Amino acid sequence: MDFGYSPAVDQWRLRVQAFLSEVIYPAEPAFREQVAGQTLTNPWGRPPIMEDLKVQARERGLWNLFLPGTEHGAGLTNLEYAPLAELSGRSPMLAPEAMNCAAPDTGNMEVFAHFGSPALQAIWLKPLLDGSIRSAYSMTEPEVASSDANNIATRIELDEAAGELVVTGRKWWSSGAMAPECKVAVVMGLSAPDGERHQRHSMVAVPLDTPGVQVERSTHVLGFTDGPHGGHAEILYDGVRVPRENLLGEWNGGFAIGQARLGPGRIHHCMRAIGMAERAYDLMCVRVQERVAFGKPLAAQGVVQEWIAESRIRIEQARLLVLKAAWLMDTVGNRGAAVEISAIKVAVPEMATWVIDRAMQAHGGMGVCQDTPLPELYAHARMLHLADGPDEVHKMALARRELKRYSRS
Repeated sequence: MDFGYSPAVDQWRLRVQAFLSEVIYPAEPAFREQVAGQTLTNPWGRPPIMEDLKVQARERGLWNLFLPGTEHGAGLTNLEYAPLAELSGRSPMLAPEAMNCAAPDTGNMEVFAHFGSPALQAIWLKPLLDGSIRSAYSMTEPEVASSDANNIATRIELDEAAGELVVTGRKWWSSGAMAPECKVAVVMGLSAPDGERHQRHSMVAVPLDTPGVQVERSTHVLGFTDGPHGGHAEILYDGVRVPRENLLGEWNGGFAIGQARLGPGRIHHCMRAIGMAERAYDLMCVRVQERVAFGKPLAAQGVVQEWIAESRIRIEQARLLVLKAAWLMDTVGNRGAAVEISAIKVAVPEMATWVIDRAMQAHGGMGVCQDTPLPELYAHARMLHLADGPDEVHKMALARRELKRYSRS
């Protein structure tokens, strides 16, 4: 395993770093001002500055970097994309979307690219690739423990006579669906109640303007609406009818599609979370050298030095594990990297919340107010303990895979 950056990746890193330094960081204050200014009038709309950032990203060739193929993306492997996604995580509300590399659109684009018909790709994939619309992923449900995907109860039924699929059920945490730019949801539902395990669900593309789609409310994250991100919606699909051609992949093949989507999604989350931790680490190191308490700088206090050292150790450990997972995904596929994907999905959010928490503590009162990005970074990192599978489920899956190696049967 060689995790050294190739000359090509080094050039990509320099370009992304320059974009952050020259465009993204200077835009953050204006972004926050615009968000605050439109809270009452258009809480889910994109601040005008986001379109400017997208234009500049495209002009710099920093667009759709997450897609591995050269047809739509930059042709980067998971290992090559890792340091670029990490850099984007340093400004998670601006940089990923500015480069059209934000969830849930990234995963949905991959679903449409791999499982969508040419007609669906023309309708939905093309504008998503262009960044002219956003999308949502409707999987989690309030009535069941969705950490077990087999519990998903929203029905997808086939009306043979009409040639339509009928979607009925309630979803929540459909990220991005509150935004006016969100035009389509990828919905997972139960299509074969008596089918074999992992062959009971299907996925379908549902335009949000279809009759019967009711976006009812936003669910907040630790008090944050995530308005600029498009919020997280609770949606009622009340007998929603779409053409049969809106089926993604095979009938009753939704579970496999979900797993194919979540593998890259999980590692992308972890890549960005490392960048979030690095941003918090930078802020902490600067802050503790500027502040004096009990006659000496905070940086000279033993407990603070322990925070600095422990943070660096944890970040480096997490990064190496993510790079190994990326390398395995590139060389043996998602299934071969299953243990490592579960491992990073537990280890990285744990690392990120710990580091961001220490940075907040080092900032004192400033660390929990709007004067730094730390509270928002913490809320996002804390949510990652649940998003794309809670820690406990990943630990269970990892343990089961490990124990199989010791089975005597």
